[in-house]
Amino acid sequence: MAKLQSLDPITPMFAQFNEKTGPIVLANTFVVPKERTEAFLTLFRRQGEFMKAQPGFVSLQMHKGTADSQLLMNVAVWESTEALATAFGSPEFQRMAAEFPDDIVSYPHIFEQIDA
Repeated sequence: MAKLQSLDPITPMFAQFNEKTGPIVLANTFVVPKERTEAFLTLFRRQGEFMKAQPGFVSLQMHKGTADSQLLMNVAVWESTEALATAFGSPEFQRMAAEFPDDIVSYPHIFEQIDA
């Protein structure tokens, strides 16, 4: 299973699940060794198909770092933290998440849109 690390050590993602708000954006940056990129994307696409079928799901995009970076970033929009937490906690999603190799590091964080 990929290692989950907190982008903000004061507010880890699991603590954010307690905040009842929405819509929200989950931004998840992954550090993926070059030789694992294609296998990672295959697993991620399978997870994405599952998430797209869940109540409260809005949209999903994956981005790749430039200049031969080993970073990938998932940006997913959800109607609420409750919807994301329910999908994330489902046994089927957890089984898929366990398939990611241990040398992948994930930095998930939940955001709300604000006026710029």
